[in-house]
Amino acid sequence: MTQKTQSKQSNTYAAAGVNIAAGQRAVDLMADAVRATYGPDVLAGIGAFGGLFDATRLQAMKAPVLVASTDGVGTKTKVAAQLGRWDTVGQDLVNHCVNDILVQGAQPLFFLDYIASSKLEAEQVATVVGGVATACREAGCALLGGETAEMPGVYVPGEFDLAGTIIGTVERERIVDGGRARAGDVVLGLPSTGLHTNGYSLARQVLSDLDWSIPLTTGDSIGAALLAVHRSYLQPIRQLWNAGIDVRAMAHITGGGFVDNIPRVLPAGTGALIRRGTWPELPIFDLIQRTGHIADDEMFHVFNMGLGMLVVVPPEQAQPAQSTLAGDCYVVGEIIAGAHEVKVR
Repeated sequence: MTQKTQSKQSNTYAAAGVNIAAGQRAVDLMADAVRATYGPDVLAGIGAFGGLFDATRLQAMKAPVLVASTDGVGTKTKVAAQLGRWDTVGQDLVNHCVNDILVQGAQPLFFLDYIASSKLEAEQVATVVGGVATACREAGCALLGGETAEMPGVYVPGEFDLAGTIIGTVERERIVDGGRARAGDVVLGLPSTGLHTNGYSLARQVLSDLDWSIPLTTGDSIGAALLAVHRSYLQPIRQLWNAGIDVRAMAHITGGGFVDNIPRVLPAGTGALIRRGTWPELPIFDLIQRTGHIADDEMFHVFNMGLGMLVVVPPEQAQPAQSTLAGDCYVVGEIIAGAHEVKVR
């Protein structure tokens, strides 16, 4: 094939809305950030058709179990677009996925991302993936591969979608499935940084007429509060484990809020009583509720209300757990016998 023919075909594809050169430039721009997440386990990563990860370390485990999860950041991408800031949503994506497998006791091994848009902007994509790489490094997790797709006609111009898959591992005997939770156990709450990655369709609708540069009582603007990075709970949960705390159940408060997520990790015949006022609720939630005239029940069904991870421990270990996390943990409720549901009072 001659160079002239190649150029003609490339121009024809570009006219159809797909820019191959922009895709390659995005790969070039993100390459260093991605490779910075590699350890000796990564045998092939960026540029390969499939990522290769050496699983030899699993041989040191007694009964290794792989744990996988796929998720996205929802319409938080629209907040990033409105504010013209792309360095945080990649971190949101990784941290969300890390937390999802963490609730079952798993530690991350590697991550794969997917970015799609109607028109590929190389610098924007590289910035998003840079955020993914930053969070992967902090979690000790390799960014093993991913996909950048330009799909005109599928995605609305100016918008993009972001999703990812995480693979982790846990010893079978150390899986946390909530089965040991009992009535009388204490529910601890670990603070969130904001909305994390859920409830943005409602939040954007409610706050659409406000000036997002207006500061809240914390000093951050509305926009900054909306874009606050989804917190990873990997380190504080590791601290609890290392301190010998018996973590009987964990709930990552994501889509569905308290109402849907807590029952997922509790055995039949038990529920949870959450006592509102036992932790500081971030000002962004009060603003959303007041502006949108939203009932308390719906707020707790949509948002994390300032608590991103709930941890169930025996009552005698509540105080040691709080001491271990030094002000980063609140006693917010208890497990109760009865209906498999959550009561907020």
